[in-house]
Amino acid sequence: MKSFNFIIEKTKTGYSAYCESAPVFTSGRTIHDLQNNALEAINLFLSESGKSVGTNKLSFEFDFRQFFDFYKVINSKHLASRIGMNESLLSQYVTGKKKPSKKQVSRLVAGLHEIGKELMELTLV
Repeated sequence: MKSFNFIIEKTKTGYSAYCESAPVFTSGRTIHDLQNNALEAINLFLSESGKSVGTNKLSFEFDFRQFFDFYKVINSKHLASRIGMNESLLSQYVTGKKKPSKKQVSRLVAGLHEIGKELMELTLV
């Protein structure tokens, strides 16, 4: 059985996702809800053919353009500088001209998590 990749987009009420290889769309208030709903939706789609899949056959990716559009407070130029990435390369990821490798995605996510952790530890007076 093949795998199904979902592209996640942030919305005002949570998250939505669509499958690249099947006519399946879903939403959820949290990423966890979205992933559960995606599994249910893909299995509903596959039920017509008597098939089903488990979570190991689903993958999810966040659309960089959507991410930076929704989280405007994150400046891609400064993020690139912070994680040691070429600014124009990150710009190409953000605009959709290029798709980042798994290694680059890990690098970006680690940088975002690091910033989030620092913000959580801040105390403003």
